[in-house]
Amino acid sequence: MSNKLQSLVAGLANKTVLVIGDVMLDEYIIGKPTRISREAPVPVLELESRQYIAGGSTNPSANIVSLGSQAIQVGVIGADEPGQRLKRILRGQGIDTSGLFCCTDRPTTVKTRILAQMGLRFPQQVTRIDTLTRSPIDGDTEAAILGFISDRIDKVDAVLLSHYHGGLLTPSLVTKLRQHCQRSKVLLTADAQGEFETFRGIDVIKCNAEDAQRYLNRELATDDDFSWGAQQLSNVLGIVKVAIITRGSQGATLAHDGSIQHCPAPKVSDVFDTVGAGDTAIATTTLALADGISATDAVMLANHASGIVVRHLGNYRPSPEELRRSIVDGL
Repeated sequence: MSNKLQSLVAGLANKTVLVIGDVMLDEYIIGKPTRISREAPVPVLELESRQYIAGGSTNPSANIVSLGSQAIQVGVIGADEPGQRLKRILRGQGIDTSGLFCCTDRPTTVKTRILAQMGLRFPQQVTRIDTLTRSPIDGDTEAAILGFISDRIDKVDAVLLSHYHGGLLTPSLVTKLRQHCQRSKVLLTADAQGEFETFRGIDVIKCNAEDAQRYLNRELATDDDFSWGAQQLSNVLGIVKVAIITRGSQGATLAHDGSIQHCPAPKVSDVFDTVGAGDTAIATTTLALADGISATDAVMLANHASGIVVRHLGNYRPSPEELRRSIVDGL
């Protein structure tokens, strides 16, 4: 199995994927606590640094690029400085930003984290302020996005929907995207992020165990429970190819062509941060399936890629070399 999976890593490269979803800018303001404010019982932080990172649906795109393929980012930004900063960051990562549409009536989503730096420890988050709107996109924006996708759908290997509840992936837009992909015979995948009904009838859906339990209104604990859950998701939502439930250290369970498969996770001794692991999983799975790799092997590759991510802080993106090494080492 190890040799086979290693040989499949090369197939993740040289693909083109349209990544459609809610883009955002993560802002980190780091300061040193010096005293307690006289105005309220809160620490006063003296600014030490300010950092900006692309977030939301841009993270699957960054993973796609890191694995050797091309990502075309589709989303909406505001007519503001954060939107322009986000575009610059994405271009610096090698992500195609031609699908980012500027909406004058919406702000660019920004998640501002205030962190306190104390000694040699990692900065601790004090609070977070989000600048965003959850209002659905309007008809003109939807038409512009669909026009952009229509011009490119025949030149891509897959379309990946990354949902962060920011108003972009409306039921109307997803239905029309599904129709586009079906006509062009292009793979359509989605990371549901708890929103299942919107993604009825697509090729591949991925969710975590917690969201699956909430949607199915049933606790999932054993392999048999997850087998039932994955099959239910596939049947109820009319998933064409694969329904995947990720299970953390227990790997993932998938329903595919009427059969169930449990894919174990690699052994990871040091889990530092689970942020971004789901984005890595859907990006890797999408690339693998677009290459014709079997659903089981695609999820096994995704498990190894996610296992690399959780051993790093923040949105880490594994390289093909790291993925091969993880497979060899059996981590």
